[in-house]
Amino acid sequence: MHRFVSGLMGSLVRAAAVLVVAAGAVGCASTGSYPPAPTNAATPDYNYIVGPGDMLNIIVWRNPDLSMSVPVRPDGQVSTPLIDGLVAQGKTSAQIARDVEKELSKYVRDPVVTVIVTSFVGPYSEQIRVVGEAAKPQFLPYTQKMTVLDVMIAVGGLTDFADGNNATLVRARENNKRYTVRLNDLVKRGDIGANVEVLPGDILIIPQGWF
Repeated sequence: MHRFVSGLMGSLVRAAAVLVVAAGAVGCASTGSYPPAPTNAATPDYNYIVGPGDMLNIIVWRNPDLSMSVPVRPDGQVSTPLIDGLVAQGKTSAQIARDVEKELSKYVRDPVVTVIVTSFVGPYSEQIRVVGEAAKPQFLPYTQKMTVLDVMIAVGGLTDFADGNNATLVRARENNKRYTVRLNDLVKRGDIGANVEVLPGDILIIPQGWF
């Protein structure tokens, strides 16, 4: 009988030890395995980069017949009546304007061109991507001073199964360095201190929680 009780107690102790280790592992996982994302990330010299799907309003001063709105094609180029196949992808609106002026100078004396982006998609390398347990996972065009809160509003928040405080922000501009962001605290508890800025090309990964 004594041996039976001793064996039973030993089994209970080992089981308790396993539960403690497991609980500790879960506790560590819930706090995130990467450093917290920096609150401020935007740079003052950011310029929007044009990508396929953007709509450009090309204005040629004193030449209304050459002024028009054109889409950036899937191949990254735009076409106008006198220009066929001008590369727009990967350039700022000012750079595109200078390129249009160069091409039009073959037909028009001293053309003055302004390019305005009126519909924004941006190149893939600049888009913010949200995957995992978001209500509406999707990509978003980056805008200056964009934050994780802006991103979460755009994707409709978290699902009921999201482990928001264990979400990961992958930063392409820092060689895919990973940061932890506290989405539960931000979205469900209103902790503005958990809000951080995003950068072009960031990927937000929201894992599923264990229940």
